Amino acid sequence: MSMLDIFLTPIRAFRLRYIPLLLIYFSYGSGVFTAIAENFWVKDTLDMSASDLAELAVWLGVPWTVKMIFGSLVDSVNIFGSNRKSYVYIGAVLITISSLMMIAVVGDYAIVEDFSKKAVYIFASVIAVTGFVMQDVVADTMTTEVIDKNQPQEKINQELATIQVLARLSLGFAIFITGWIGGELADVFHDHREIVFQISLFVPLLSILGVSLVKLNPVPVSPINKQVLFGGLIFAVFIVLMGYNDVPYSQEIIFVISISVVLYLLSDLINDLDASTIRHIKMAMIIIFVYRAMPSVGAGLSWWEIDVLGFDESFFAKLSAIGGGIALAGMWFSAKFIIKRDIAEVLIFLTIIGTLLSLPIVAMYYDIHTLLGFDARTVALVDTAIASPFDYIAQVLMLTLVAIYAPEGKKGTWFALMASLMNIALSAGGLFTKYLNQIFVVSREIVSDGVVTTEQDYSALGDLLWIVIIIGFVVPIVTIIKYNPNKA
Repeated sequence: MSMLDIFLTPIRAFRLRYIPLLLIYFSYGSGVFTAIAENFWVKDTLDMSASDLAELAVWLGVPWTVKMIFGSLVDSVNIFGSNRKSYVYIGAVLITISSLMMIAVVGDYAIVEDFSKKAVYIFASVIAVTGFVMQDVVADTMTTEVIDKNQPQEKINQELATIQVLARLSLGFAIFITGWIGGELADVFHDHREIVFQISLFVPLLSILGVSLVKLNPVPVSPINKQVLFGGLIFAVFIVLMGYNDVPYSQEIIFVISISVVLYLLSDLINDLDASTIRHIKMAMIIIFVYRAMPSVGAGLSWWEIDVLGFDESFFAKLSAIGGGIALAGMWFSAKFIIKRDIAEVLIFLTIIGTLLSLPIVAMYYDIHTLLGFDARTVALVDTAIASPFDYIAQVLMLTLVAIYAPEGKKGTWFALMASLMNIALSAGGLFTKYLNQIFVVSREIVSDGVVTTEQDYSALGDLLWIVIIIGFVVPIVTIIKYNPNKA
């Protein structure tokens, strides 16, 4: 197959009937539109440490962890006569409410003056994530319901695969284009950032348009899986109560319970397979979990880039555009590379590459780029451009591992549970990030009523960078070598 054929494959496979569904995925990807404006506003306005923001990220991952609850509702519970479209409308309403709250708090509107800005921001973030999770579940389900049923099974299978590819491309293109435009607008309206959030109201409108136009094959309502639905709802209430009452170590308790439940369900799902297959599946699960659970530096790195290197909203927009664009290209062209290599070996290669690509940031912290005559922005642009496709390939490889070891006849439940496990792994990474930021404290200057309440201090950032890089290199390499299912 020539390079031209590879490039044209998604275009040739496109059908007009896919557009409404792809609009929903585009809407989901467009959630990054306000990301840069939000990051700068949080840095300039809220008294939240890097550890606080890492902790918030863990809480915002909870709706993704209990994603199977929404899946059960979509399969079994009609709302206003629909178990598909109505959930997208509800998700759009939640996203709209979140955007209106952010417009009010960022613009200092009187309607929220009696509330803490931090509280409004956290509540708006939770509502938005819940709306996006709900729409994502429905969109994934609808990918199997827009196909042409009047064709041979082989063609149906090919169309199902095609829709998955096009859906990911729509998502990736939205992240690329809206992240870039949103960042540039954040720079233009840096004194009136609420305008960026006002413009972001187009995001829920896209999903509403898509779901209103989409034509689905008839879908029967399945019986309610009481164990998943009610058990999940009880767990969700438990999480809310833990967070609301500020129970000590609430995130750690929720993490332990979440992973225990998911591992129990996974174990029950595969217990009738032969011992060798179970062992291979468990080894694949360990690799996926560890790879996803690695800590990051946290918000302190972007604060340092803003305060010390002078990166502004427009430059972050350019980084977003370059990273998103190259990742999109990687999504388009990397399939052949992935298929022909041993997955564990490629993950080792990606770990090494990722480590090497972390070093330019460390070098900039120690001002080595100045000694060598390089501009910090040039180094950041080149580093982002090189790293982007490798980040994407790693995600695809993990999803490929999930698909390879899906047990026959149980693939739907397997994918839902593995999605939960992968999101729990991200929560583990968030917890590790929080702990590291509590040990290596990085702070930007915070001014309240003209008085500096927190001094700028990036002296611990270098140590934090090195610790994250070393952990992110050693732990995955050792785990992949030890638990490579292809060598067992």
